[in-house]
Order: sequence, then structure tokens, then C-alpha cells
Amino acid sequence: MRAIVTGGSGFLGSHLCDYLLDHGWEVLCLDNLCTGAGANVAHLEKNPRFRLVRQDVSQAIEVAGPVDAVLHFASPASPDDYLKLPIETMMVGSAGTRNALELALAKKAKFLMASTSEAYGDPEVSPQPESYWGHVNPIGPRGVYDEAKRFSEAMTMAYHRKHKLDTRIVRIFNTYGPRMRLNDGRALPNFLYQALTNQPLTVYGDGRQTRSFCYVSDLIEGIYRLLESSEHEPVNIGNPQEITIKEFAERILTLTGSKAPLDFRPLPQDDPKQRCPDITKARRILKWEPRVNLEEGLRLTLEYFKQRVAETRSS
Repeated sequence: MRAIVTGGSGFLGSHLCDYLLDHGWEVLCLDNLCTGAGANVAHLEKNPRFRLVRQDVSQAIEVAGPVDAVLHFASPASPDDYLKLPIETMMVGSAGTRNALELALAKKAKFLMASTSEAYGDPEVSPQPESYWGHVNPIGPRGVYDEAKRFSEAMTMAYHRKHKLDTRIVRIFNTYGPRMRLNDGRALPNFLYQALTNQPLTVYGDGRQTRSFCYVSDLIEGIYRLLESSEHEPVNIGNPQEITIKEFAERILTLTGSKAPLDFRPLPQDDPKQRCPDITKARRILKWEPRVNLEEGLRLTLEYFKQRVAETRSS
């Protein structure tokens, strides 16, 4: 079995490459390293079943030989990234998605599209079920990511309906673990990096907005189960245990032993006040639910961040 993973050198993409290889797949990783990093897949360089090709999938994709699955994970994913790269984000979610779909169609391969909880925008319903259509500002600063993913979902379903392409859509909720960038801009890497370097922890708004954090190994297992299923409509994958951002920052301080203060700043425009998945569908269809609790996941992630901070200081 041979898989194409677009964005395969990113945080999630690299873990997905690992998982596929461990399950006997051959993997071709396509990435322009815009927000990904070659270091994330450097450990795979000597694996004969893995290959990294530097490519912008917003341009035409040409792949020789048979392909059994195309998994489209290419996109900036943190607010810092997609606010700096708004056009690139829109392009990879439009032209890039179509190119990946065309590749799957030409190869008669399965197609899995990595969507996001951001498709729900700033939700008026919580937890968010797949049947909820969302509350999104299409012209706000976050719209470049939200609407790119919503367009990708619509395009994926169009190929499924018109061409009978065997498609999957996963709506990914907040995920964390090793290989997140120190300067990622999202809550967890920000808090860990700031705590480890004794900087104030940046909390936006009053910190009462909620998030739910899924450890990366749980997420990747859910994605693989979806790939192996026959479900074509979106499926939420995430951890339904909610925590406020302020509580989360305080937990990071306790975990690291840092005495750094919290630095409250204005809430960015359209920042969602609640983010929690309804995973009833994943439990029913995929027989999946997260197994790694927040305490264990944070401990594993902390070790990685300690190593990365030490490397940064020594370089």
C-alpha cells in the first residue's frame, strides 16, 4: 500500500507518516516546508519505504506509479502562521485541495482531507456535533483558514458525489505533542515555551474561553480508523474534556515549576469562546475515543520541549 501525505513534514503530518510506515505502508511526503520542518521526518530518511519531495501542492502534482491513498494535510494551521500567510493558506485550501483530489481520482485512490474544528467558527452550540453548520466570519482575519477548510470540505464532497471518489473528512480539534514548534503561536506551545524560559504566560481575554486538548497519538489513531472506514461525511476527532485557558496556563505553571506570572492581553477578533468536540459519531462508527489523559500527554510533551529549549540555548 502506498500513501501520499501532503504537508507530511508538519506536526501532524510527520506523526501520520510514522503511523502509516509502522502499519506497512510506503509513504511519499509532499511538503514545501512553508511551516513544516525537515527535522520532523529526518529520522525516516534511511527508511526505504519513505521519501520526502519538496513541493507546493497548490501547483500541479505529478506522481509516478500506483497510489492507494492521498491524505491532504498541507496547510498553515496556527493563527500566527495563517495570519502571516493568508494567500498561501487560501491557495492550499482551494487549488491545493483540488490538486490532491485530482491526484486521488487519477490514481483511483482513497482521499482523506484534514479539516478542522475551525469550520465551526466561534460556535453558538457546545459541544460541536458534525451536524452543526458553524458560526464563521468569512471576511475576518481568521476567515482565510476557516473558509479555506470549509471550501475544502465542499470540494471533497463534490468529488465524492460527482466522481464517486472514495473520500473521508476529519475535523481535527486542538491537538498537542512532540514536534510542535516553539514559536507555533497556539496556547500549548506558547505556554510551555514561556514557562520553560521564565517569561510571562500570554493569556488572551480573561482566560475563561475553553479548549479541549487531544494527544497526538490518539488523534492519529482516530484518523487511521477513519481512513479504513467507509464513512464519507465529516467526523470529529478530538478530546471532549474541556478546560479554560486560564486553568490550562496554571496547570502548565504547576507542571514546569515556573513562577512566571500570567500576562492578560486583548482577545483577538473572532477567537472562539468554546471549543469542544462531540465525538458520539467517532465512538459509534470508528469505535474510537482518546486514551491519553492530559496529565500524561503534557508530561510527554514537556520532555520534548525541554530538549528543544536546551538545543535553542546551546545553538
